[in-house]
Amino acid sequence: MSFFRRRTFPEDIDTDDELHDAVDPELRLRTVRTAASTIAESIRTEQRVERRKSMRKKGSHFFRRGTEKRRTDTADAGAGAPAAPILGARRNVYVNYTPPLDEVDHNGDPIVRYVRNKVRTSKYTIVTFIPKNLYEQFRRVANLYFLALVIVQVFSIFGAPSPQTSALPLLFILTVTAIKDGIEDYRRAVLDEEVNNSAVTKLGNWRNVNQPKDPRSWYEKLLGINPPGKVTRGVRKLREREAGEGMEIVLSKGGDERTSVSTLPVNDSSSEMGFYGAGRKLEDIQSVDSHSYPPQESKPTWGGGSGSLNAYQQSIHGRSSVGVVDYNKRVSGLARWERTLWKKLEVGDIVLLRENEQVPADIVVLSTSDADNMCYLETKNLDGETNLKPRKSVKATSSITSEEDLERISFVLDSEPPHANLYLYHAVLRYKDPSSGEEKQESVGINELLLRGCTLRNTTWVIGLVVFTGADTKIMLNGGDTPSKRSKIEKETNFNVVVNFVILILMCLASGILSGYLDSKADTSAREYEQGADPTSSYILNGVITFVSCLIAFQNIVPISLYISIEIVKTIQAFFISQDIDMYYKPLDAACTPKTWNISDDLGQIEYIFSDKTGTLTQNVMEFQKCSVNGVAYGEGVTEAQRGADKRQGKVDALDPEEQDVQLHILKQRMLDKMAQTFKNRYAQPDHLTLVSPKLAEDLADRSSPQRQHLIEFFRALAVCHSVLSERPDPNRQPYRLEYKAESPDEAALVAAARDVGFPFVHRAKDAIHIEVMGQPERYIPLQMLEFNSTRKRMSVIVRNPQGQIVLYCKGADSVIYERLAPDHDPELKAATARDMEAFANGGLRTLCIAYRYLSEQEYMDWVRTYEAATNAISDRDEEIDKANEQIEHSLRILGATALEDKLQEGVPEAIETLHKAGIKLWILTGDKVQTAIEIGFSCNLLKSDMEIMILSADSHEAARLQIEGGLNKIASVLGPPSVNAKQRGFVPGAQAAFAVVIDGDTLRHSLSPDLKQLFLTLSTQCETVVCCRVSPAQKAMVVNLVKEGRNAMTLSIGDGANDVAMIQEANIGCGLLGHEGSQAAMSADYAFGQFRYLTKLLLVHGRWSYQRVADMHANFFYKNVIWTFAMFWFMIFNSFDATYLYQYTFILLYNLVFTSLPVIALGAFDQDINAKAALAFPQLYIRGIRGLEYTRLKFWMYMLDGLYQSVVVFFIPYFVWTLDIAVSWNGKTIESLADFGTTVSVAAIIAANTYVGINTHYWTVITWVIVVGSSVVMLVWIAIYSAFPSVDFVDEVVILFGEVTFWACVLISVVIALGPRFLVKFYKTSYMPLDKDIVREMWVVGDLKDRLGIKHRRERKKGKLEQTPIFHQPHYRSESEISQHDEDYPTPPIPRTPITDGSPRPTAPLMAGESPRPEKLEEGLYDQRGSPTPSLRAQASASPSLQRLSYYSVSGIPAPSPLPEPNRYHAYTRNSARSTAYQTEPPMSAVSHSSVTYGPSSPTQSAPPSATLQVPGARPPRSTTPAEQYEMRVRSPSADQWAGHTSPHQTPVHTPMATEDSYATAYDGYDPGELTPGPHHEPEESWRSSTYSYSGPHAL
Repeated sequence: MSFFRRRTFPEDIDTDDELHDAVDPELRLRTVRTAASTIAESIRTEQRVERRKSMRKKGSHFFRRGTEKRRTDTADAGAGAPAAPILGARRNVYVNYTPPLDEVDHNGDPIVRYVRNKVRTSKYTIVTFIPKNLYEQFRRVANLYFLALVIVQVFSIFGAPSPQTSALPLLFILTVTAIKDGIEDYRRAVLDEEVNNSAVTKLGNWRNVNQPKDPRSWYEKLLGINPPGKVTRGVRKLREREAGEGMEIVLSKGGDERTSVSTLPVNDSSSEMGFYGAGRKLEDIQSVDSHSYPPQESKPTWGGGSGSLNAYQQSIHGRSSVGVVDYNKRVSGLARWERTLWKKLEVGDIVLLRENEQVPADIVVLSTSDADNMCYLETKNLDGETNLKPRKSVKATSSITSEEDLERISFVLDSEPPHANLYLYHAVLRYKDPSSGEEKQESVGINELLLRGCTLRNTTWVIGLVVFTGADTKIMLNGGDTPSKRSKIEKETNFNVVVNFVILILMCLASGILSGYLDSKADTSAREYEQGADPTSSYILNGVITFVSCLIAFQNIVPISLYISIEIVKTIQAFFISQDIDMYYKPLDAACTPKTWNISDDLGQIEYIFSDKTGTLTQNVMEFQKCSVNGVAYGEGVTEAQRGADKRQGKVDALDPEEQDVQLHILKQRMLDKMAQTFKNRYAQPDHLTLVSPKLAEDLADRSSPQRQHLIEFFRALAVCHSVLSERPDPNRQPYRLEYKAESPDEAALVAAARDVGFPFVHRAKDAIHIEVMGQPERYIPLQMLEFNSTRKRMSVIVRNPQGQIVLYCKGADSVIYERLAPDHDPELKAATARDMEAFANGGLRTLCIAYRYLSEQEYMDWVRTYEAATNAISDRDEEIDKANEQIEHSLRILGATALEDKLQEGVPEAIETLHKAGIKLWILTGDKVQTAIEIGFSCNLLKSDMEIMILSADSHEAARLQIEGGLNKIASVLGPPSVNAKQRGFVPGAQAAFAVVIDGDTLRHSLSPDLKQLFLTLSTQCETVVCCRVSPAQKAMVVNLVKEGRNAMTLSIGDGANDVAMIQEANIGCGLLGHEGSQAAMSADYAFGQFRYLTKLLLVHGRWSYQRVADMHANFFYKNVIWTFAMFWFMIFNSFDATYLYQYTFILLYNLVFTSLPVIALGAFDQDINAKAALAFPQLYIRGIRGLEYTRLKFWMYMLDGLYQSVVVFFIPYFVWTLDIAVSWNGKTIESLADFGTTVSVAAIIAANTYVGINTHYWTVITWVIVVGSSVVMLVWIAIYSAFPSVDFVDEVVILFGEVTFWACVLISVVIALGPRFLVKFYKTSYMPLDKDIVREMWVVGDLKDRLGIKHRRERKKGKLEQTPIFHQPHYRSESEISQHDEDYPTPPIPRTPITDGSPRPTAPLMAGESPRPEKLEEGLYDQRGSPTPSLRAQASASPSLQRLSYYSVSGIPAPSPLPEPNRYHAYTRNSARSTAYQTEPPMSAVSHSSVTYGPSSPTQSAPPSATLQVPGARPPRSTTPAEQYEMRVRSPSADQWAGHTSPHQTPVHTPMATEDSYATAYDGYDPGELTPGPHHEPEESWRSSTYSYSGPHAL
């Protein structure tokens, strides 16, 4: 039975089949598994959505109950338009246009005022810091209580001994917290100031009518600050700095004799960009400033470019008016470009942007340097997408080319109000046609708007109009106010404080009532002995006074010192996090920086991680890894997804990454050598070649093979079918070095791969595309380019090839291309290519299909007319263009397929796997396309082939409901009804069927609506992972909030761009990556670090420790205050409840300050229940934090009850001792005073409290011993010190108490009885009911966990002094004299070798690491439990003897302890240094020279040739050995195929001292065995080395 049933709505009739495509008859959502099927399904769902949209637009909505508002869909409309109308008043921006009278005041200034462009992400200002910070601090219930107590103690009637002293703790904690908050916020303010003071170029000496003539506030006018027209200090400094750096350029203005000074950098002036050079150029920017830049007469000087304004600007009188530019208008000519700061920009300003500059505000494009009025924008700071977005200028203003043109324009921009939707903007530009006087208007949309935070790319200059500034810009509207975050335990502490406060009130109430009652009794001894003791004559009033006095006396039960200690502890924890070398990122010289210190314990309770994709999981670097041409696959690379899949399937024979890199290097060199022999490629960049395939080079070289022509056609298509621009960075020194600039990194990677294989794209002009094909130049004439967009999912170019034929090349998604193949296409080729693409996609690669077709002249001419008519259509232009494209993009034939890898950051798959093991779910929230996100999901092993993946893609509310309910039904049919049990938080990978959801931005918008969000939350939280694509920054924050509030889950967001700021601020913990997308995320985050992989250490180690420490610290703090306070309360029973202090007052002051504070602080700062490496090895331990099991209400009450029990013990045992008899001290003084009794109780309570904290401490260090024991010792010392001073109530206590056994016995018995139950319970639970962490801890302390993790025991670290000598740490620095001695003269005993514990390779020699060599364990590593060699050893043992490697360094060469020379005999063999090997360059060998290794025949008298840099041992004859000895000398090497060309079938065994696995890691073995000649033979007994290290039998690799 279905989990949900759905009503049928009449409005769904028209697309019923479409809607139900994704849902089966049981109303369950269809799922997919593999990467290829997931991507294909996502494309199909998007196509269904597009078809439904087009059907509605065609008018098929008369079936529907109500009409929907029509939306304009742009190429990059991802998140969709908001359902509700945009709120707010529209704004009119006037340019050289007088505003109407109803929009100005009596002074002629505009009535509407706009916000400044200055932004602030900091929480405080100088004015608001104190009141706002105090408000936040007094949100803590305890602080309000402490403030009330301080006020009460001011009145002497309540008997407070020192009211001034009582205020100090509260003032201290308020001050410390304020300083900490101020430092955190100051850092944000510094980054804000850096952004606000960035430089920008705007039009100066020009009146912006949208701003008042004097924009100053009333107090600025009163004080005369910043009069209009004055250059502020910041702007003046900017201009002076740029002028001082040689940034002045003297320009000659076309058609004018004046000269002016530009403030732009000389090396930044405009340069030619591909075929865009054919368009007009602004060249340089003119500016004048009377303060810093006086005009001067000089000859024009150009900093670059291909011409001047004279080159393309006609005379004023010879030009006709175009658009809004009226060339007949007389102008002053005073307007000049000037440099200013971002924060100085206002709405209505005109700015000039240059290539690679960031956009300072939301700007409408008026004109660009491109002939087609295009510009390109990188928006990854905003939406996470890496491909460049094309933007275009408004047609009416596109003819603007100079400052004078800007003075001649006149128009008004009627703009919509600011809103947060990144994909929607609508405005109307109204102007009067200068030639006809006719009123005209032009629509302005998102494609004409540049958003703040984006970067201008591939465009020399852009002139724009500022529309939205500061807080009104879309990026700021998508952010939010910087929140004040409080940890979960801190919030829970409020409950505990309230409980303790209730207990306190009950204690005081009882004391007050009983005091009043006892005071009311007439016939008691108090009447005689306590005369004048009562404050008033009214026993009711006396009871009230007692109540307040008890509040003061018992105030420690609500501990203010807890908050002070927490601030200290969290500061120490933040310091430890910042000093962790494992989270230091060397390329950026950046450690992990905690910016919010008070939430470190939340790091140990994270259940959901929300991650950005671009720049967070990926490096944003594309590599061309594989391709399929004519059904043949090429490429040897292995992706992270393939490695992860192999690991999950348990394949142990896969090479490790280091071995794969070595193998790929060899194959790459072989490929390059083959290509170099075949043709000359001047433009090749071998270092950037990522398509490694010797087979490809061989097929290109084989002229008789039909595959060669297919390969040429394939790479020719890659070199021609693109929109990439090429440039030569250094044409003089490197004329053949090409760099490509593309709209997306995918395109650049494809063209670069073609270049490195021999098909470089050289240059694009307006009428030609120049490429080379295997060294031969070719020229293609571009006819049309049909651009790629997210709807078409393909791009095509139509060119005329050198033979005069018209060819259409098309590349796109496989499903899109396959729909457009020719009917008679070869089915085998289609199937083979489809298989290859599926394999590529399942390996985590991004695939594209390449196809082509030839066009006849008539077909092309007919189509061109259709296409031009479509581009000129007034209505439904996009639909008409799509129809025209369909008419030409058909009957295609497959050339092949490409596979790109979006390179992940180092360690991302391993980090995600570790986080999953810890029970943490990870969601991807990205602005990128669905297919891209799916590919990355599979690459980083977040999505796996054993998951049921559900794709949600709907364009209507009801369609979204149907799919969500279908998904719930699907999960319920497998897993049953959803469970929301808090104790079931955290998932266990592989424990049950895994589900994943992929959802796009439009569907997410419907899913987050009030009536669907609960269903969506239920669906998504039952999945292991969720991938949200095409989402806006605001939607990211909404998703985080949905999970955080809806599931009461602890969330963490991580990102690296401005588009991630909103979700970073919304989550409980926000992490920002320092990286390529600027510092917006890092400056808004709580923790900033360099790489995603550091998250595992931050959460599983520091987070878990912090949570455990703070939880234990809280519980122990409440315990120690209960034991102290209740002991005083028990004393009230015996003094008529009159609030007499049991303890001497200094003990009350120092109890929480000195005597018991440090042990709990040490517990909170330094305790470790398990080691960091063990925590990472067993990430499953983290799940206790997710479930909140370390800090529960039960734990709080148990500690409270324990404190209550111990208070009874430490009070009543001394009490009963005192009632037995009055002890007499050694000096004759009796132990009978209140000070004697109170001090005994206080000493027992303090020692019990400190020892209790010690029992709860897991990690005892020197600091712990000193603090726990020392705190009690300090208390005893204080008794001695204070006794030495005369006082009323503390006379000679050290003499009276310390000299009497009654005191010590009483204290000892009290402490033992008090702590006994806790000790026994802890012992029983650890022994018979252990938690997982207890078991791991036991494995660490007494088991073999250290050995399994490769950690040395402390005792072993002290051994092996010999092996710590420099020769072991720097073994390659041995001189020739050391390795050329003879062994007859000074025989030395053999030194045992390092054991091999497994078959895995080790990167460095164990001897260098100081391991103790133990030969007796050698055989244990050689054989597995069944007595056969381990897999890696079997592989080694099966190799040919000829493949034995020579080691140039071994343990046998260790010098003797004596000063005598080391005995050995080496025989050198010669190797031809000119002979090439698989390596073009030798592998690095530490300090070893990279010149060739030489081997040659030598004798004792023969010296080494001059070219020799190191020598190897000579050959030894075989001898009979035991089986164990036969395997003693195994050496690891690459596989036989790698070295096949360098071996001979017969080779004499060669003496290889200490040839262990480590030889492969350090030694170079590029020798040619064929050139080896056997040296003199030695008898076995001649040397111990020959008997120990020579062997017969199989020689391993």
